[in-house]
Amino acid sequence: MTRKSLRPGRALAWVAMAVFVVVTVFPFWWMIRTALTPAADIYTDNAGLLPEHPTLINFTRVLGLTTEAEARAAGGSGAHINFAGYLWNSVVYCSLIAAVQTLFCAMAGYAFARLRFPGRDLVFAIVIAALMVPPIFTLLPNFIFVKDLGLMSTMAGMVAPTILMTPFAVFFLRQFFLSLPRDVEEAAILDGNGPWGIFWRIALPMSRGPLITIGLTTTVWAWKDYLWPLLVGRDEENRLVTVALGVFLQQSPNTQPDWTGLMAASTLSVLPVLVLLIFMGKRLVQSLNFTGSK
Repeated sequence: MTRKSLRPGRALAWVAMAVFVVVTVFPFWWMIRTALTPAADIYTDNAGLLPEHPTLINFTRVLGLTTEAEARAAGGSGAHINFAGYLWNSVVYCSLIAAVQTLFCAMAGYAFARLRFPGRDLVFAIVIAALMVPPIFTLLPNFIFVKDLGLMSTMAGMVAPTILMTPFAVFFLRQFFLSLPRDVEEAAILDGNGPWGIFWRIALPMSRGPLITIGLTTTVWAWKDYLWPLLVGRDEENRLVTVALGVFLQQSPNTQPDWTGLMAASTLSVLPVLVLLIFMGKRLVQSLNFTGSK
């Protein structure tokens, strides 16, 4: 085999890809760099890609592993966040939304793709039309609804608006179920399976790739959600990591924000999602190869 020559178009594509990767990764790298920088060097040590005097004091004081005097000496306000508790709240919040929403969207997508019932196309059109409604328009009605139900400052109230379905996930999974071979379903019917048995035993195992895709995107979206948890999860017992970061910033001195501590807390909040994406990304590729999806 002859080695392919680097044509101008190919070289331009590689350059564009490299620029895209740098632009995407650089903010995360700068966040970690700031987290490893002493507060006293935040405005003087800003020329290199690596901190001149790297330290882990910002992480330890954010986690509450230092005394208030040590935290103030390191340039902070002495404030810390209950990171373990807020992390657990975020894990519960994201897990409930991702698991339940993926299941119900799969059920709805399969029903719209395979079942025949009166008004099916009309109901699906209404679901698709919901994609054009900006989320901010439903914020106030959802808030009033949750408040009337007495679910303020509860995990149930926080997950209520989005735990059942989203229009995009229903549409995405419906399109996949439409591509499933009918021969497999007809064979299952001959074996005595009804629609429910076909869904659980045939459709779901063959759609692991799309289900993991929806689960990952839903988890990432729920992990970075801020406004709704801020409005509903007012008590500290139900506070999420994203809301806790805003509270931590408000606890900083008025004269100088605690940027190093905030970047350390932000780095800790990103790590769980990063680990999930690395682990589940491999599973996603394996599932897509198994299902034959493209």
